[in-house]
Amino acid sequence: MKKKLALMLAVSMTVGGVLTGCGSASNDAGPAAADAAEDAGAGEDAAAAEADSADAAEADGAEDAGAADASGDANLVYAVEAGSAGEAAAEENGFQTNVVASQADALMEVASGTSDAAIIDLLMAGAMIGEGTSYPNLIHTTELTTEEYGVGCRKGSDLASFINSVFGESYADGTMEETAAVYGVQEALVEQAASEFVESGEDSDVAYIKDKGTLIVGITEFEPMDYKDGSGEWIGFDADMARITAEKLGVEAQFVVIDWDNKIMELDSGNIDVVWNGMTLTSETTSAMECTNAYCNNAQVIVVPAE
Repeated sequence: MKKKLALMLAVSMTVGGVLTGCGSASNDAGPAAADAAEDAGAGEDAAAAEADSADAAEADGAEDAGAADASGDANLVYAVEAGSAGEAAAEENGFQTNVVASQADALMEVASGTSDAAIIDLLMAGAMIGEGTSYPNLIHTTELTTEEYGVGCRKGSDLASFINSVFGESYADGTMEETAAVYGVQEALVEQAASEFVESGEDSDVAYIKDKGTLIVGITEFEPMDYKDGSGEWIGFDADMARITAEKLGVEAQFVVIDWDNKIMELDSGNIDVVWNGMTLTSETTSAMECTNAYCNNAQVIVVPAE
């Protein structure tokens, strides 16, 4: 645009000089001035067309850059949690990855400069980055995926049915939304229908959990779903909902930090009873676990330094 204005100004000065030189001289000067003005007008039109073409090319370049940003930069190194939906999104896009133990570690990698970017859950980004958070100098950009969270139980377990019944009850009486509001995730909630618990006739996980008196919950540190408060107590939307479920079972919730990449093995071995940690419902998880209904919407986002 600056080039266009400069050309228009130069044309204007040329026309002005011609008219000043002619003044009120003989009528013969009139056609000459008219011809000069016509020539200048033609030059202005050509300059404007050239500038418009340059502006269009610049806009196309910006559009192309935006399209490149939408799919990320394959030349960057992205920190991702092992076994996470973020790692899957990176692999799908052909990104170079730095695989770490947790999404919290992925953010640390970006903050320290050992990775160029991270791919984490949108809900975690909302709680952990930006002004007033642990990482005020990080921002999230592109959403690579859209997805839903669910809770994972052993394949064939009736615990998933029990949790669905708790979801239905707590959504209907407002407890679920109130709990979500504490952690700022109420807008992400998925509406829960009433669901009746169906107990397995044999090998009931619900009966097993009631007998042993504990619900062992596999988690990673993942604010705002599962994280520790100042006193070292596990809190978060998922942690609180797990406690509500344990209370309805008549048992105590016990939280165990697991290697997220080994979550299915942890379940199948009996080390934990449930995976409750903002788990994305992928084809892998739904085929290997008995999963609950979806309860939260989410996305995988790219996190980069603000500058």
